[in-house]
Amino acid sequence: MSIIVAIDAGTTGVRAVAVREDGRVGPYSYREFTQHFPRPGWVEHDPNEIWEATLVVLGELIELLDAPVAAIGITNQRETVVVWDSETGEPLHRAIVWQDRRTAERCKQLESNGHLELIRDRTGLVLDPYFSASKLQWIFENGVERNDRVRFGTIDSWLIHKLSGHRAHYTDVSNASRTMLFDIVNTQWSEELCALFDIPMTCLAEVRPSSGLMTTTAANLPIAEGTPISGVAGDQQASLFGQACFKKGKAKITYGTGSFLLVNAGATTPKPTEGLLNTIAWQIGSDDLVYAVEGSAFVTGAAIQWLRDGLGLIEEASEVGPLAQSVPDAGGVYFVPAFTGLGSPWWDPHARGTIVGLTRGTTKAHIARAVVEAIALSCADIGDALSAANQETISEFRVDGGASVMDLLCALQADLLGVPVLRSANVETTALGAAYLAGMAIDLWSSTDEIASITHHDATFEPGRSAPEMEGLRKGWLRAVERSRDWASPVTS
Repeated sequence: MSIIVAIDAGTTGVRAVAVREDGRVGPYSYREFTQHFPRPGWVEHDPNEIWEATLVVLGELIELLDAPVAAIGITNQRETVVVWDSETGEPLHRAIVWQDRRTAERCKQLESNGHLELIRDRTGLVLDPYFSASKLQWIFENGVERNDRVRFGTIDSWLIHKLSGHRAHYTDVSNASRTMLFDIVNTQWSEELCALFDIPMTCLAEVRPSSGLMTTTAANLPIAEGTPISGVAGDQQASLFGQACFKKGKAKITYGTGSFLLVNAGATTPKPTEGLLNTIAWQIGSDDLVYAVEGSAFVTGAAIQWLRDGLGLIEEASEVGPLAQSVPDAGGVYFVPAFTGLGSPWWDPHARGTIVGLTRGTTKAHIARAVVEAIALSCADIGDALSAANQETISEFRVDGGASVMDLLCALQADLLGVPVLRSANVETTALGAAYLAGMAIDLWSSTDEIASITHHDATFEPGRSAPEMEGLRKGWLRAVERSRDWASPVTS
């Protein structure tokens, strides 16, 4: 039985996962890499450390396999910017991560100058430092020379370049659509937007379908030379594919470092909707593009890491669920995890993390509960906006990602959204989606129908708590959100 290896290059680590023809997942290998915070609001990674982590997990996984590797799929943290020298293959700057807020003022200036309509029309995005273009412009304005040797890519392009022995410079349509430089209607790099951000088009990757041969692996790697790299997608689009959301109106939530809600919007470019993004979901070979409407909460799972690493309230992330469930509610405490601003539907880069409602009776269990509730409440705000924007009623949300193992979170999410929540039997649907895209390109799976037949869920959570109770929770949450958005307001005596 052939195996597809999925490389899942996330925000905090790299995972290599084996996916078999029947959809079974495992074994896998995982390595974290360093998060750099040189200034408040700045987030960086070392591209070489990401590459080294990739080599380690590939080597460890290959040692565990009992069948040949037929192809590689890649999925990745999106929007993160890497620039490198095409001749040496060496990075020219630390990667600037999607969470980074350093270009907030530049984005505000572009919006004030009237460029938002152009960007919404061409890219489906909003003017926010979340996306790649303003980060790339900042790099060029801060020490990296514009010349013909410079290459830019998101993490998928960086790994393709390294895995191919510096031969290939490609990305797929889903990742290109997150750069704020790609015309999602005409499916090409926009000369107009490159000029706006002063980006030389010579540094951009060739854009290819999400499922189709990109290149093959070079010699002297842990994986065999000549292995096809045939599936690539940004992590959230890969998760939508891995959850078998193949029909228009199917929706999913991924609880990762941030939380991301996507709904399949079909083969026609959606109309822009306030607070939400339009994006390319995937393209299989020469088939039509599939679009998605997306909402993003920047910090959700990262807030659990903060409880562990920043406050020391827990020793392991797995302790959060039981700790939060040890109290019936958060005791009036609300936590807004706006450490790097607020994403959908607010798009406020100046908001900051806020805890309100503390009393002498507040315990670490109440704070843990407030963090879990914040994840569900953030997603509920986005879910409401998606439902309003979608022409068809969203009848259910499929959920995955590390935090989805918490029954409390899934049950609360169903209560807040008012529709069933189906939890994937495999929480690593991001890797699964990349593997499916790679496997379809080599005919390991013949169709999306075949993939849907091997996709399973391990639990369904029905709405259970009363609407008035949920309404009260939402009102308190929205008051807390306003406090977080007031953070940058001047304080007067």
